[in-house]
Amino acid sequence: MIEATQELTIEEAFNQVTQLKSSIASVLIGQDTIIENVLTVLFSGGHILLEGVPGLGKTLLVRALAQSLSVDFSRVQFTPDLMPSDVLGHSLYDLKTGEFIIKKGPAHTNLLLADEINRAPAKTQSALLEVMQEQQITIDGESQLLSSPFMVLATQNPLDQEGTYPLPEAELDRFMMKINLDYPLKDDEITLLKLNTEQRSHELNTNKLPQLMNADIIEKIKVLATKTTVDEQIYHYAVDIVTKTRNWHGIIHGAGVRASINLIKAAKVTALMNGRDFVVPDDIKVVAKNVLRHRLILSADVELEGITQDQTIDDLLKSIEAPRV
Repeated sequence: MIEATQELTIEEAFNQVTQLKSSIASVLIGQDTIIENVLTVLFSGGHILLEGVPGLGKTLLVRALAQSLSVDFSRVQFTPDLMPSDVLGHSLYDLKTGEFIIKKGPAHTNLLLADEINRAPAKTQSALLEVMQEQQITIDGESQLLSSPFMVLATQNPLDQEGTYPLPEAELDRFMMKINLDYPLKDDEITLLKLNTEQRSHELNTNKLPQLMNADIIEKIKVLATKTTVDEQIYHYAVDIVTKTRNWHGIIHGAGVRASINLIKAAKVTALMNGRDFVVPDDIKVVAKNVLRHRLILSADVELEGITQDQTIDDLLKSIEAPRV
């Protein structure tokens, strides 16, 4: 691990991130792109929503990330009876001192796994709104800033499954990316079968992953990413994409300002993870679907035709000429 006082170069940051990716990929088979997306959000200072049917490794991915980082980690299993105070904490009367004290909840951490977040009602889901946006928690009028990095990694099951509640739009917009996990390829699934049908499950190897980064190194990589050069035309390109979602056929509610901000942030980290100190248009294209898909509401007619957010984004990107920089 690089010393805390040492400044990072692009090459050193690239090597650090590559090593981290490889370590997580050793337990999460066949999900290399998903791992890259999660790390992009981590080094962008954002939050991520992971959606997929049970058993695809959503929780395993978060556990592997937490084990690979020397930071605090908490997990909350969201259920219909979960209360906001169970996540954030609450004030408690101390009989010995005769004063109220703050009992911190699991959200007072660096990495927060909100497991199956859409199995809790909107009241509990919305408890995360302040901490996701402002990185602080307010209990009984007293605000407490959280240490950096702070990242919410939420998993959810598809909404057509029984016992799920849709996330409010205000909360969805606070997630930098929404990642859809799909079934693994046949060869990868065969590998998983071989690894997980022995005496000891392969998933238990997650606890043996080395801690490759501490909070200081993460912050240095985040700062380095913010210094990535972005041409003026790239800024215009990002805004053109987001603006077009607001008047595109079949979209009744387009993306807001957070979308264009997150496009640039994610593109900067993507450039860094590819060993570059400048953003190219392809960096925007790589992150566009993940940044936009949960921010678009399609009309009923379009959905009846079977057209998805991803298909709409593909068509939209094709209609906009990428700058030549």
